[in-house]
Amino acid sequence: MTSVQTRADTRGSDDRSLGELLRALTGELQHLFRAELQLAKIETKQELDHAKDVAKSGAIAAGAAVLAILLLSFAAAWGLAEVMPAGVAFLIVGAVYAVVAIFAALAARDRARRMDLKPTETIETLEEDAQWLRTRSK
Repeated sequence: MTSVQTRADTRGSDDRSLGELLRALTGELQHLFRAELQLAKIETKQELDHAKDVAKSGAIAAGAAVLAILLLSFAAAWGLAEVMPAGVAFLIVGAVYAVVAIFAALAARDRARRMDLKPTETIETLEEDAQWLRTRSK
């Protein structure tokens, strides 16, 4: 007899003892919580996989950007060195990059604060299940 048949049989039976009803309720609750845990695992894994893909793309972009910035920085500083002392030219280029770094760090901090890794669907489902249990126990 399968668990589906057992469930169907027990639902239709009104002459079960309190112990049998409690065992059935306990079994159903265990099944429900296992399913919710599985959902939380799947949801969290999907979010982490997405974050991993984003991190890989970001790392590639960052590596290429570092090389480009390095080469363009030297080109800009040497270009400015044609019209002013080389030390001042490199200082100006460095200051520009410091300002860009500050703005980028502030933007990254704001994005990190908005990130939410909670399994929200699972939490909502658990709250709905708890509400259902409360209404059934009255």
